[in-house]
Amino acid sequence: MRVVFRPQARVELLEAKVWYEERSSGLGMEFARVADAVAASIARFPSQFPKAHGEMRKAVFPRFPYSFLYQLIDDDILILACFHHRKDPREWEENESV
Repeated sequence: MRVVFRPQARVELLEAKVWYEERSSGLGMEFARVADAVAASIARFPSQFPKAHGEMRKAVFPRFPYSFLYQLIDDDILILACFHHRKDPREWEENESV
């Protein structure tokens, strides 16, 4: 299966990487490596992660307070959000547009 990012999810991911890199040199790259590993794990076994809401699934990052929220759509895995755990989930749901 192919992993595809919504544009907003890509922006969230890049903003988080920059934020971590500004805090500590190399931490942004570590965040990016973790995100890549989580995306690869989703691609290998897309149904392994629990459903969070309807058909949307949640893959939690190790070490960082983030998750990928995603859905299986046909032969694609659509990453809907790179979601920080301190955000209010209702905020994301209100702005959701797939």
